[in-house]
Amino acid sequence: MHIHYEGLALPVSMRFAQALVDLLMQHSVSQTSVTINFRDPNYSAESGGFHPVEIRLEKRNNAWHFCYVTDFAHIGNSLYAELAKDLDFDFDAGVFQNLFGVFPIEQATDMYQIWEGNFLHYWQELNVFSISVSE
Repeated sequence: MHIHYEGLALPVSMRFAQALVDLLMQHSVSQTSVTINFRDPNYSAESGGFHPVEIRLEKRNNAWHFCYVTDFAHIGNSLYAELAKDLDFDFDAGVFQNLFGVFPIEQATDMYQIWEGNFLHYWQELNVFSISVSE
C-alpha cells in the first residue's frame, strides 16, 4: 500500500504518509476512497483542546492520493461557538483556506509544515485522538 506524497504542491513528509498507510492497514480499508477523522474527545469551545482533523484520500492507479486535509476549530464565543474550518489544504482544488480567505495552495508551504509536525506529535506521541475511518 502506498500514499502518493512526492511532488505535491505541499511538502507532505514520508513520515506522515507512512503513518496514514499504517492506519489504513490497521483498518483493512478495501474501498477506493476513505475519510479519516481524528477527534480529541475533550475538545470544546469552553476548554479548548486539540483541533479535530479530517483527511480524505482516494485511490487512483494503485496508490492513495490526498484530496484534502482539514483542521477544524470552534469559532466565536463559547455560548454561540461553531465548529468551522480553521485550516483547509485542498489538494484536489489546489487551494488553501483559512480564516483570512482562499489562496493558492503553494502559499501554505510554511503553514503546512508547522501543522503537519504538530499534528504528528499530537497523534503519535501524545495519543490524544480517537480515530474513525469511513469508507
